[in-house]
Amino acid sequence: MSPIETQVRAFLADAFPTAGDAPLDAETSLFEAGIIDSMGVLTLVTWLEETYGFTVDDDEVLPENIDGVGALVRYIGRKTGA
Repeated sequence: MSPIETQVRAFLADAFPTAGDAPLDAETSLFEAGIIDSMGVLTLVTWLEETYGFTVDDDEVLPENIDGVGALVRYIGRKTGA
């Protein structure tokens, strides 16, 4: 597991307690699993910006960027060049 994935999983477990209820596959939809909702997206975006120091543009708030651990890891990697 990469350091970014470890951070993402730790954040999800801390901010959204249902994320720690069962093992979460990297490609599981956070929305479909009931882990985050529209308000949770705001929490997630704020965390991304504060933790990684980049701006999440409105047009980047898409399922392919934020709806799953794997999607988040890839998105963070693209934004940070990691």
